[in-house]
Parts: sequence; structure tokens; C-alpha cells
Amino acid sequence: MKKFLLLAVFIFILILSGTAEDFSTVYGSISEMFENPDPNTGLTAFPTLLIPLGGKYEGMGTAFTAVADDSSFLEANPSASSLLKYTELSLVHNNWIADSNLEGVIYTVRFNDLGIGFGGKFLYVPFTEYNSWGERVSRGYYSESIATANISYNFFSSYYFYGVSVGANLKAAYRHLPSQFYSGYEGLENQSTAMILGDFGILSRFNLLKFYASRSRNFSIGAVVKNLGPYAMQEPLPTEGTVGLAYSPIRPLTLSVDFNFPFSFKPEEFPAEEWNVASGMDVAFTDFFSVQGGFQIRGSNPRISLGSAIDLEKITLIINSTLDMTTQYSNADHFSVEAKFKLGDRGRAALQSKIDDLYTAGLEEYADGNFERALGYLRKLIELDPRYQPASELIEIITRAVNLQEEMESIQQVEEE
Repeated sequence: MKKFLLLAVFIFILILSGTAEDFSTVYGSISEMFENPDPNTGLTAFPTLLIPLGGKYEGMGTAFTAVADDSSFLEANPSASSLLKYTELSLVHNNWIADSNLEGVIYTVRFNDLGIGFGGKFLYVPFTEYNSWGERVSRGYYSESIATANISYNFFSSYYFYGVSVGANLKAAYRHLPSQFYSGYEGLENQSTAMILGDFGILSRFNLLKFYASRSRNFSIGAVVKNLGPYAMQEPLPTEGTVGLAYSPIRPLTLSVDFNFPFSFKPEEFPAEEWNVASGMDVAFTDFFSVQGGFQIRGSNPRISLGSAIDLEKITLIINSTLDMTTQYSNADHFSVEAKFKLGDRGRAALQSKIDDLYTAGLEEYADGNFERALGYLRKLIELDPRYQPASELIEIITRAVNLQEEMESIQQVEEE
């Protein structure tokens, strides 16, 4: 295990180190396999909506629709906030390309079957204008800001069924384009604009081909429609539908795949991009260290991602590096850092521990033939969690046993008389 851990760390450091030229050669060979450019690339507004902010979403190559197990869900599948284990606050910095940077913050909290979240994402690109004499005449920033409010609910959940979670994001997007960009060009008006758009998603988890003991479900499926909204100054948004699958064949390994289908409401005027695929994996080497990897095929620009997460008691640190045709090795391009603060679970773990203790006590009393004591423990459990079906089933078994015992005693009493 230590050898695998050291190998993963070495590969990650290698990508970010002075051997970038070698990786550039290898990547060039890979990219030659995808030499069919999509002619419809770049026809949509607000490209920030397609740039992964960071976290496990980026590390797993954006194949996160069915995984969605941390605050990165906000970009992947809005239905997952009702399934998260912890209340989380995430701060993310992403060096995107050259001098462009992404900053982000996400907060999410769960109230039993109800989840809510809020997030912000800010892209800024500095520019400087010079005249023909080489004198600086202006400077400024092109920026895009995305604010997101999330809500989801998990329906039909029980002890045996994880439920079906449904959720939505409401987004407010704003693009600021300084007048220096278009001043002097006849016919161009103010290019800054604001938009309202939304996402809708669904997610369910269950056990399938599971060969290890665990309460967590090992298979999940999710679907989402992203960036639904009106046109921004006669330019379409990057609207797409996604179907994702995730599977854990063994406890430390999660494999995922997303099928993305961009679409357009005016295909004759603005044809959509071709469908594309993203795949990812998450390998937990220890309880506190895991490695993520991903590969996305989008047009003629394949993207390879590699990340690692250090999970401490109250904070998780996630570092990612992504390699594609826009990466410059002279800068820390496509490099993101996330600090995720775990702010508790609103008492869910303590409640579950109490429920487990009551169920164990009920089983022990039942095994010893103390039916009344067993029923007492189990009824207290049902008061805490009415959906704990094994307790309800055991109550029925004990009740039938008590009734049978009373009936036999009654028959015996009649025979003695």
C-alpha cells in the first residue's frame, strides 16, 4: 500500500515539476488521436459555466454527476445537497490560463431529507491596452460572476432504499466587459450583461454487484440538465443534459462516467456541440488520503486531470492539476486548491449511534427471551427513527411470539382445569 501511495504522489509531483516537456510529448501523442475538431465549439455565452471550479469535481475529470458526495455537487448535480454527510464551507482558488483566475466559495447544509446550498464563482482576466507608441493607455478586467442558490429533497428514503433525490439550482450570471474592449468599433453597444438561469437534477443510490460489507451504497445513477435560460444578448447559453453512473467494486475504489449531450433551442442558427464523455476514479489509499483522476473527451481537446485529497478531522485539502491543449507549463495553469471545512452533521452521527445501541440491546434481550424489555428498547428506537425497518420487523416477530406464548399458556390452563 505504501508503494502505491508513493507512486501516486510521485506522479502528481512529476506533472507539476520540470519534466513537463516529457508530459507535453506524451500528451501530444494522445491528442493526435482526437484530430476532429467540433465546428460548433465556442458559440455560447458565459464560458465560465463550463469551467470546473476545482475540488473532486475537477479531479475526477468532471465525471461527478452520480458521485456528488461533497460540496462540488453544486456544479455537477443539484440534487445531492440532501445526501451530504456534513455541513461544508469550501474556499477554492483556480489558476486557469495565463493570468486568468477563478475564485469560488460554496456553503451547503442538510436538514434530514432537505438540503440547501449557496455558492459563488468569479472569473477575472486582466488586460492592458497600449497605443502605437508602446504607451499604456488603459487597463482593466474582463470578468464573469456566477451566484448559485440550491435546494433539494430526498424522497422515499428508508432503511432499505436510499431514496430518490431531486434538486435545482437558481443561478444569476453577470458578465462585465470594460468599454475599452469595444470603444471605437462602430455598431457595438455595451457588451456587459446579466442573466438568470437554472439547473435541474435527480440522483439515486443502491447496491449492485456488491461484494463487501458496508452501509454505504456502491452504485449510483444521476441525471441533470444544466444552464437552462434565455439567450444572453442573442447568444445561447451552454445548455446540456448529462447522465452519470458511479460504481464501487471494492470499498476503496470508485469509478464514474458521464455522458454529456449539449443541445440548442435554435439548432439552425446556433447548432449545439457534439456529445462528449468524461470518466473518473477516486482511490482511497488510507482513511485520510485519496487520489482522483479523470479523462474527458470534448471535441479535439482531451483533458486529463489528477488530484489528491488530504482529509483531516475538521478540514479537507484538495489539490488538482489538469492538462489540455491550453495548458502552459511556464505557469501553474489549470492548478486548483480547495480548503473544505466540515462544520458538523447536525447530530446525525450521534443519533445513528444511539439507534444502533438501542437495536443491539433489543436483539440481546430478544435472544435471552426477555420480550418485554426487547420491545421497550425497540419502541424507543422507532420513536427516534420511524423508518428503521429492521426494528419494526423485529417488533412484529416478538409480538407474534408473545401472542403465541400467551395462547399456549391459555390452552394449557384450560387443559389443567
